[in-house]
Amino acid sequence: MPAATTTSSRRSRRSSKPPLFLSPEQRGELEAAVRAGTSSQRLVSRAKLVLLLAEGLSGSEVARRSGTCRGTVERWRDRYQAAGLVALDRDEPRSGRKRTTMTEAKVREIVDATRLTKPQAATQWSLRTMAAHAGVAPSQVHAVWKAHRLQPHRVETWKLSLDPDFSGKLADVVGLYLNPPEKAVVLSVDEKSQIQALERTRPVEPVREGRPECQPHDYRRHGTTTLFSALNVVEGVVQGECKPRHTHAEFLAFMKEVASTVPEGLSLHVILDNYSTHKHTAVREWLAENPHIRFHFTPTSCSWANLVERFFSELTTRRIRRDSFRSVVELEQAIEEYLAFHNERRRPYIWKKSFAEIVTSINRCYRN
Repeated sequence: MPAATTTSSRRSRRSSKPPLFLSPEQRGELEAAVRAGTSSQRLVSRAKLVLLLAEGLSGSEVARRSGTCRGTVERWRDRYQAAGLVALDRDEPRSGRKRTTMTEAKVREIVDATRLTKPQAATQWSLRTMAAHAGVAPSQVHAVWKAHRLQPHRVETWKLSLDPDFSGKLADVVGLYLNPPEKAVVLSVDEKSQIQALERTRPVEPVREGRPECQPHDYRRHGTTTLFSALNVVEGVVQGECKPRHTHAEFLAFMKEVASTVPEGLSLHVILDNYSTHKHTAVREWLAENPHIRFHFTPTSCSWANLVERFFSELTTRRIRRDSFRSVVELEQAIEEYLAFHNERRRPYIWKKSFAEIVTSINRCYRN
């Protein structure tokens, strides 16, 4: 009996705190914090605890309703009474090992090693290998890399054109994009060759909750096709035709068909890359017979300068890459359907950079 009496008296002392009193201003401030969409989650939950205490509920009852412990409820009650609403939105400093700071020399050592050296038997540094090399914690290496915008796990590729007439060709092509000539049609022409008709060995599993679309890795090959395309730079319309080969004969036949659609009295300017079929003797003879048609070649190794490549990229991403085709005929039907879809919703690709801006960027690459 004495022990039970002692326990009961302790519980009575712990619950002897008077109800929390709030003024109308304090209650309005807490309720506004709970409703505000910008309030942090911790502020909202702690403000709710205080409001429940102000309704006359005991600390134990508030803890039960909020799914926390009584000690937590009493702690935030005391902090609110001591410092008001601002105390609910911050945590007091916690105990633990103090963060060690690195010297400037150590930071520079990590940066230089990341940029100028490689670890043994590897091609790039990781957090752990650099931490072991520098004698610091991985978290400290991460902080240094983040501050200096270093990402040794990533790699990018680049290529600079060695065309001796690079500036002249680029200025010519960019000028056509930014200032198309009057009474003329400007086309960006190229062929997308070796498009494979790949059939997945098993049906593709659709998207499910928590899982993306899943397709088998294996496939069967059913042949290839080549898409010849001509993009109208101003209107965004694409003329396209699939052919089994991509020699100068197919290219010339396609260009004759494209040229026949140009209204009489308009000149035709065609932007192409330096593929050999575009410069074949038969093609040059045809150009000589049709002086109103002029070819403009992009610099070598500059596929990005040909706008029709944008269309090819969208075609691959949206229609071809993730589909399954049982034959070349089925593949070509899909391409034709996408061409019709694109032309119904046509929009021109806008070239934004001037010749001077491109040259500045390229010069920066040379300097680096």
